[in-house]
Amino acid sequence: MSIQKELESLIKNDVLVEIEDYIDELFEVIASKKETDETKEELENMQEMKADFEAILEDIEKGELDDEEAQEIYDEIIDMIEGEEEEE
Repeated sequence: MSIQKELESLIKNDVLVEIEDYIDELFEVIASKKETDETKEELENMQEMKADFEAILEDIEKGELDDEEAQEIYDEIIDMIEGEEEEE
């Protein structure tokens, strides 16, 4: 499997799922009227992050992401995931 396909799979099946779940949790906090300024800011940041990952997927689909860039992004995501697992 090419690095672009691996990156695409990682983003679609792991990253975006996690981001969307977290966004849903933030919306639940806001809906319960228990939000803070930090909650609203976090929601905004997560929505921006989701848009960034969706843009990466578009670049992959258009063939605008080379192997080197794809590998760097893939490695960064794996490092981020492993860092979260260590915190738990």
